[in-house]
Amino acid sequence: MRTEHKQRLAQLRHWRVRKHVVGSAERPRMSVKFTGQHIYVQIINDAAGLTVASVSTHGKTAPAGVKGANVASAVLVGKAVAEAAKAKGVESVVFDRGSARYHGKVKALADAAREAGLKF
Repeated sequence: MRTEHKQRLAQLRHWRVRKHVVGSAERPRMSVKFTGQHIYVQIINDAAGLTVASVSTHGKTAPAGVKGANVASAVLVGKAVAEAAKAKGVESVVFDRGSARYHGKVKALADAAREAGLKF
């Protein structure tokens, strides 16, 4: 019961954020998802329904030195997603934090992406 309630509240927060954050061809949406073990980031053009670039700590796109879903890994993923976006010609994005607060890992990832040259 308690877990279902938390999931429902997270879904409502996510919908509230997505109501205002929409990606376009000029400024695609940078969607961030944190699980207990991994970090997933996608650069999405909502107008065309396409994923422009993606980076995660899981699979082939994982940057070297990543271990788990912590602040240090978030910094590495933030730098990697900025490089992947620039390789695809994306200079600025709209940041979609999902249902997470802009704090800790989310803030570290965003700051690292900004330092690597991504504008949002």
